Amino acid sequence: QVQLVESGGGLVQPGGSLRLSCAASGSISSMLVMGWYRQAPGKKRELVATIISTGISTGVTNYADSVKGRFTISRDNAKNMVFLQMNSLKPEDTAVYYCNGKKLVALTPVDYWGQGTQVTVSA
Repeated sequence: QVQLVESGGGLVQPGGSLRLSCAASGSISSMLVMGWYRQAPGKKRELVATIISTGISTGVTNYADSVKGRFTISRDNAKNMVFLQMNSLKPEDTAVYYCNGKKLVALTPVDYWGQGTQVTVSA
């Protein structure tokens, strides 16, 4: 089975930047979609960004309105890695960030999750 491992989280000042990485044990090309989600204390897990990994729409990205223009999702299929470049960070970006992959198994989408990496934006 595929395993996802996030890294790159940490403490950053408002307005700063951070780059998150997600390393997959298997081929991300086998996934329908790769993405990043986040969950703040007391809040539901929410979508941050996704990138389509297969089909004619491969490479198409989607972002939450709250991060558009500030965050960029990218991938490196050869290295089986997905990245999230975060710029102009705000305190409200503070959360645990999770890497996600969706794979079609027997015609059913299956979710794979990393363990999460903490991002804290504070002065």
